[in-house]
Amino acid sequence: MLDLSIQPLLAIALTPWGLAVLGLCIGSFLNVVIHRMPQMLERQWRIDARAILELPEPTDDGNPALTLSKPASRCPACGHVIRWYENIPLISWLFLRGQCAACSTGISVRYPLIELATAALFAACGWRFGAQPTTLLWCGVMAVLVAAAAIDWDTTLLPDDLTLPLLWAGLIAAALGWNLPLIDALWGVVAGYLSLWSVYWLFKLTTGKEGMGYGDFKLLAALGAWLGWPMVLPIVLASSIIGAVVGIGMKVTGQLREGVYIPYGPFLAGAAIVVTLAGSQQVMQWMGWA
Repeated sequence: MLDLSIQPLLAIALTPWGLAVLGLCIGSFLNVVIHRMPQMLERQWRIDARAILELPEPTDDGNPALTLSKPASRCPACGHVIRWYENIPLISWLFLRGQCAACSTGISVRYPLIELATAALFAACGWRFGAQPTTLLWCGVMAVLVAAAAIDWDTTLLPDDLTLPLLWAGLIAAALGWNLPLIDALWGVVAGYLSLWSVYWLFKLTTGKEGMGYGDFKLLAALGAWLGWPMVLPIVLASSIIGAVVGIGMKVTGQLREGVYIPYGPFLAGAAIVVTLAGSQQVMQWMGWA
């Protein structure tokens, strides 16, 4: 049984304000994930490729092994190791005026924006689901979606390291009765994967081109595991509309280059966030199903 002395602290932590503070901290970690995970995957792919081709191991380039925890974060321009008080979410960026403390090189505004976005999404989960432990599950979903969307936008890559754990977590949560019925989650996975898989092959057979990657199938399957099969179609429709609006805006402003693909993952993530926070009943009313 939960210690009664802990309950008031837990209740405060699960309020929108408490979750916003947690979101700032998680957002700071997500910045590391977004920056390092693609590099880690590319390094591992090179190692695997050399092993398959039976090529000799490359000589040590002097760079330490890269993980999400090591080496310590440092300025890419001068190598200055970022100290703990220079890494306080949002506050440090504002105090340093968006510059490295050692060489004054600019620090991208995206770092505090990721932290703020994660904080806002965590707070929104607190408002939507209330002060209960399962709210933390939805905060976890939001964190994965933020990281996956940012990585996909940067690299057009949706790592299995993010999409597959999200999928399995959704199924486990359903099996334990923490979310929706397991049968809805299972059919959500099937509907999510097969819907985009079918579109992919229809587009490829008719045009000879690939319109999306398999990571999009896995992400939508994972979203189906969390939100259920009825929400797959609304997510696809909303993501397509958001993607079209963003694409047109980029075309008009000259940011969209000819032959450059716009990744679909960020729009799937954005649509899923809207559906999650609106709630299935509200979405079904929007769709005219209720």
